Amino acid sequence: MNILPGSLRFGAGQPVKRLEDQRLLTGKGQFIDDKPEDGALWLHVLRSPHAHAKIVSIDTSAAAAMPGVTAIYTGADLVKDDIGSIPTLNIFKRPDGKPMTVPPRRLLAHEVVRYAGEAVAAVVASSRVAAQSAAEAIVVEYDIQPAVVDPVEAVKPGAPVVWPEAPDNIVGAMSYGDAAKVDEAFAKAAHTVELDIVSQRLVPSAMEPRSTIAEIDKKSGRLLLHVQSQTPASTRDLLAEAILKRPKDSVRVLVGDIGGGFGQKTSLYPEDGIVAYAATKLNKKIRWRGDRTDEFVSGTHGRDLTSTASFALDEKGRVLAYRVRSIGCTGAYSSGTGNIIPLVLGPFVQTGVYDLPLVHFEVKTVMTHTAPVGAYRGAGRPEAVFIVERLFDAAARKIGMDPRAIRKANYIKPAQLPYTNAAGQVYDSGAFAHMLDRATKLADWDGFAARKKAAKKKGLLYGRGLTSYIEWTGGRAHTEKVSLHATSQGRVILHSGTMAMGQGLQTTYTQMISGTLGIPMDKIDVVQGDTDLATGFGSVGSRSLFVGGTAVAVSSNDLIQKAREKAANVLETSVEDIEYQGGMLTVVGTDRRISLFELAEKEGGAKLSVDSEGEVDGPSWPNGTHICEVEIDPETGVSRVVRYTTVDDVGVAVNPMLVSGQIHGGVAQGIGQALYEGVSYDPDGQLLTASYQDYCIPRADDVPPIVVTLDDSAPCRTNPLGAKGCGESGAIGGPPCVTNGVMDALAELGIAQLNTPLTPQKIWQAIRDAKAG
Repeated sequence: MNILPGSLRFGAGQPVKRLEDQRLLTGKGQFIDDKPEDGALWLHVLRSPHAHAKIVSIDTSAAAAMPGVTAIYTGADLVKDDIGSIPTLNIFKRPDGKPMTVPPRRLLAHEVVRYAGEAVAAVVASSRVAAQSAAEAIVVEYDIQPAVVDPVEAVKPGAPVVWPEAPDNIVGAMSYGDAAKVDEAFAKAAHTVELDIVSQRLVPSAMEPRSTIAEIDKKSGRLLLHVQSQTPASTRDLLAEAILKRPKDSVRVLVGDIGGGFGQKTSLYPEDGIVAYAATKLNKKIRWRGDRTDEFVSGTHGRDLTSTASFALDEKGRVLAYRVRSIGCTGAYSSGTGNIIPLVLGPFVQTGVYDLPLVHFEVKTVMTHTAPVGAYRGAGRPEAVFIVERLFDAAARKIGMDPRAIRKANYIKPAQLPYTNAAGQVYDSGAFAHMLDRATKLADWDGFAARKKAAKKKGLLYGRGLTSYIEWTGGRAHTEKVSLHATSQGRVILHSGTMAMGQGLQTTYTQMISGTLGIPMDKIDVVQGDTDLATGFGSVGSRSLFVGGTAVAVSSNDLIQKAREKAANVLETSVEDIEYQGGMLTVVGTDRRISLFELAEKEGGAKLSVDSEGEVDGPSWPNGTHICEVEIDPETGVSRVVRYTTVDDVGVAVNPMLVSGQIHGGVAQGIGQALYEGVSYDPDGQLLTASYQDYCIPRADDVPPIVVTLDDSAPCRTNPLGAKGCGESGAIGGPPCVTNGVMDALAELGIAQLNTPLTPQKIWQAIRDAKAG
């Protein structure tokens, strides 16, 4: 971990308004679709209508003869040109101990299609309409094969096989803990509770669908890829080395504004690779823009974890043992994170904020004939926290305990920190009972009974949900590089490899630099999304501020130190006699001084620059308590979240307003997961929820006022800022909180278990069945 001077100020705690908003809200954003045509050709992708089929033949002759068509590519063409496939992390073992094996994910399907929507051919034409029309003229003969879409069914004997080298459809497996000791504890327990729990598959819903432009730079001959990517450097490396098989410095990736990412835009997609391939093949600018259905059928999905989980408890509600068996669906192909999410990231936090050392977790990842599953806000942690929080509420109800009391009986105590959980992860800081106590007061816990009584008079069911969550953040990348420059024009420029996608990094980084250098914020520029200028790990896993921000703080300090050395030389004194303040370097006790920007004039390129690296000691562990209240109309099954209160520990918040906004957004997505959203395939693998006509996301009037309180009583100990990640917290605490609230409202009818999404139809049917029973 970097050690920074105690006197270094980095603008923490100031609710600076977002600098990005004026530009973005007045139509001055620089999104890919804003770029001028400039004679570019358009690419359109023809997708398979079948979930599983052999490709017998592809006839492109009629399409090739249509007006405006420049080229048509198939999987066979790409194989002939030795174009590579998109790699995944082949680091796991199958249950039989053999290495995992998955089908290669090609840019265009070759010989076999494995999910409905997989790209089969690409047409390049003079316009988007011409390319689409020609694609519709391509004749593909398919030999349709049986498909399987349910991961639980996929592991049963005789199920259709996605990849012949894994005839049981299992990709990998991991286990944690001691099965024998857990079985022994269950045999002796005073109470046991078990739930079948599903974190259903979700479609990430960014405002901006994916788009790509590729061209060959006329001067350098390098490939320029304009793409939406949270990780520009790794996107460049994958495209260059794995797909096109050329040196990575021959490719430059440029990312402008991104209209939302949520983890879905963390890697290279087949469409990106096809566009780049076509640009190199034709030496033309090629562009592709996906529509919303493209996102639904071919973008990575999130979640999709099916679990059976149980607690063994003593008479006082103390958990003696915790058992979970899970199946995580990867879809037809393994995205870069498709296996690590359920096999590793989920188990990292599956014990939550509780002292549960005796566990046995068994997790398998399984292929189905569906779109690939990848990162989506929280990536494994929402699913894991959902399990433990649902179990605690079920246990409290079975034993007859207050849901707060059973949690307090099992919380990790402050004296136990740093605490190593059952998956070997070390929590450095946290005050979990304190968070619950604060949230209880702010949510007016004692006033709940009166509100429930008032709702009952209206004929409504009323419930309360409680969740204590924790998150692992960092993306397993604990360093980040930045460059900081002071120019002779009086500006300070930061180059960072992290990537803005709505979280306000321009604002946060600017206020940090301004606070450290004493330079007005309007004199500072933050430049991201250019692999020629910065090649950091990118923005995933809520790492941008606590890792990237550490690099920003280090660079500010480095620039001051370098400026002091330069000033000492110019002013002919020792470095120790140079004082820096507000952009001026002064010989202590005199009026001899020189400005930072005057020093820059004397440098090559008229700028004073430093390249710096920020390093943290490990992940950060944001946590908190969420409490909500839910009302249900028993006549319609419609649920409505009417109150929502959070107390969140993000360590030191550099910009509390931005943090609160991040938590608001995450909670909104959590409400969507709990009540509305869910991907549905029919048995043949057709996506039934391929647009917002069929896939429901929450609207503004579905989200209540959310009261967010930030608690800084337990600053992070793994980075010099004391900051913890915050971008995914709401999406982790939200789903179990809302679900617990609904189930609390339904408990008086004897309804003990429903799986999300808790749609009106599902709740109405459960109420009807309960009353009939």
